[in-house]
Amino acid sequence: MSTENRIDYVEIPVTDLKKARDFFSALFGWSFQEWGDDYMSFNDGRLAGGFRRATEPAPATGVLLVFYSTDLERDFDRVQELGATISEPVFAFPGGRRFHFVDPAGTEFAIWSAPE
Repeated sequence: MSTENRIDYVEIPVTDLKKARDFFSALFGWSFQEWGDDYMSFNDGRLAGGFRRATEPAPATGVLLVFYSTDLERDFDRVQELGATISEPVFAFPGGRRFHFVDPAGTEFAIWSAPE
C-alpha cells in the first residue's frame, strides 16, 4: 500500500501537555515520548502524531478528529469520568452515531460508532 498523499502524522495544539497525555493514555492506552517542555509525540498503534504546547486550544470550528468506538456508551461515560465535557450528546447520522467532547486541555474531539 502506497503512503503517497495519505495523512502521515497528526499534530494537535494543546494548552496542557500533561493533561492531554494523562487523558489519552487513560482513555485509549496511547504511548508517549516527551521531547522537551513544549512537545510530545504519541502512537495509537496505527498512526503517530504529536501534541504541541499552545497558548489556547484549537478552535471548535477547526479540524475535528473523530475516533472510532465499538462501544459508544462506554466511551461516552469514560470521557466524562476522565474529566472531559460533552459538547454534543450522542446523535444519529447516516453512517452511525457519535458524540463530541472537549478534553481536559480544552480541545474538541468526537467518537463515532457504526449503526447497531
